Amino acid sequence: MESTSQPAQSALRSGGMMGLIMVIINFLIYAFDSSALVGFWFAFFVLVLFFGLLIYFGIQYRKEVGGYLTYGAAFQFSFVALIVAGLIYTIGNILLYHVIDPALPEVLIEKQLSSVLEMMDKFGAGDSLSADDLDEMRESMVGSYTIVGQIKGLGVSFIFYALMALIVAAILKKRDKSLNY
Repeated sequence: MESTSQPAQSALRSGGMMGLIMVIINFLIYAFDSSALVGFWFAFFVLVLFFGLLIYFGIQYRKEVGGYLTYGAAFQFSFVALIVAGLIYTIGNILLYHVIDPALPEVLIEKQLSSVLEMMDKFGAGDSLSADDLDEMRESMVGSYTIVGQIKGLGVSFIFYALMALIVAAILKKRDKSLNY
């Protein structure tokens, strides 16, 4: 039986690796086509990669502890790994948006606005937006790129991380059937 601190300790290492992988991918995408950072496919790719890496590292952890893992330990491992990865990813984004390229948020906001307007036009609602609506959308987007906005986004992500950890824990758990009475 694993100790209660072991899932968290392994999760710190795995979450750190996940976070660094995500930051490197983010910087590579930025180097090749920064507007892709706000695209649907990039967001989908990040979600799938996060999920895949978490399962991979979780299976590695399960093997480390003897091949069996309780649901609670699997959840703890997953949740802590996601929090650590999210913290590193957020720090990487703050560096990108405020140190490396402070003009990038404006470029991304313009790309997001044009994407939203295109989508609304496809549904026939593009003409119903007023200038005030556009300004309100822009201000909301600007706020999400500030340091405080990034930290708030991370806080909201914790809810998503908990849900994701619940799902991954169900995948990772494995009971020792020899202990059946």
